[in-house]
Amino acid sequence: MLLENKTILIVGIASNRSIAYGIADSMHKHGANLVLTYQNEKLQPRVVKAAESFNTDHVLECDLSSDQSLAKLANYLKEQSIQLDGIVHAAAYAPGEMLEGSFVDNTSREGFALAHDISSYSFTALVRACREHLNAEASLLTLSYIGAVKAIRNYNVMGVAKASLEATVRYMASDLGESSIRVNAISAGPIRTLAASGIKDFKTMLDENAKITPLKRNTTINEVGDTATFLASSMASGITGSVIYVDSGYHIT
Repeated sequence: MLLENKTILIVGIASNRSIAYGIADSMHKHGANLVLTYQNEKLQPRVVKAAESFNTDHVLECDLSSDQSLAKLANYLKEQSIQLDGIVHAAAYAPGEMLEGSFVDNTSREGFALAHDISSYSFTALVRACREHLNAEASLLTLSYIGAVKAIRNYNVMGVAKASLEATVRYMASDLGESSIRVNAISAGPIRTLAASGIKDFKTMLDENAKITPLKRNTTINEVGDTATFLASSMASGITGSVIYVDSGYHIT
């Protein structure tokens, strides 16, 4: 098993259809011990149920937009004597009204700042909060989308935030490389998740994507999960600062 005796913190499970759930499932099957967080009380039952499936008692609330909440997460890791071999950051948000129509007309100053705070800056904030609890050769992973490098209809401000996130991966990889900590992103193809439901005409996006990709199908959370497991393992020890596409080849079209 690729992650036997490894401990991974996973942030961002919203349901059993979440990409984060697919990652947790794959990592659990490969022997990882998981620490899971939920954003608020509404999502708590879903994450608790997932934790039961993955045989972990380490489930706690963590709002990535709150430094106080991140401090509580760090304190929990300290109290439980948990050292992490990896972190999976699978959080993103932008106001729904900005994910349709004109990027220029629909992007407010407040919405732009919020999208970048949750979708990009929170990765840095999370890693900083957990920094002293990272083992040498730990793997840090976040999730992106091709809208970071290409203009995708209705993705709008989220694409700009994902571009910021991918730049964060490069700077973080450069910063933490001397500690043998690796930082990468997976750019997944469109997947029907709770987060994706906020994008206007998402079903059309899925249908069009399946027709265009070389594999003539959409990506699954399991495929993203297995790639995440590989990146978190010692088999990917030479990979850092990279964006790995798991999108059935859509990015080459």
